[in-house]
Amino acid sequence: MSKPGLILLVDDNPDDYEAALRSLRKNHLLNPVHWCKSGQEAHDYLYNEGEYKESSDTHRPVLMLLDLNMPGIDGRQLLRQLKSDPKMQSIPTVILTTSNDPKDVEDCYALGASTFIQKPVDFDGLTQAIKTMKDYWFGIAILPQTDE
Repeated sequence: MSKPGLILLVDDNPDDYEAALRSLRKNHLLNPVHWCKSGQEAHDYLYNEGEYKESSDTHRPVLMLLDLNMPGIDGRQLLRQLKSDPKMQSIPTVILTTSNDPKDVEDCYALGASTFIQKPVDFDGLTQAIKTMKDYWFGIAILPQTDE
């Protein structure tokens, strides 16, 4: 049996990261999770640049959970960069954000987002959203192969 692929979680809010991680674990998702606290950090992680330049511990994710509203390179900019790069565009990207702005929804899908989920305000709602996401992405969908 193969090892579960990496989930890359990109969110600047430590509380949102902890809640998402707890929700993933409560749903028995055993995939390793790497947390990037900004769009720039996620970019550096994916391209082995910046603090990850010398790292041998970076892995191509099987799924990315991406917040939109972050300082610096925000989720929209990162999504635009990744989906315009043939080497990165096949990474399924789930937008997980507090925004419900119809323009954000439309723009993210136009840029190549796989799914857009508004963050529920409470833990039970988040846990249910993660369960639904898990059932789809790791139960029904066929994900691209990673090189690991």
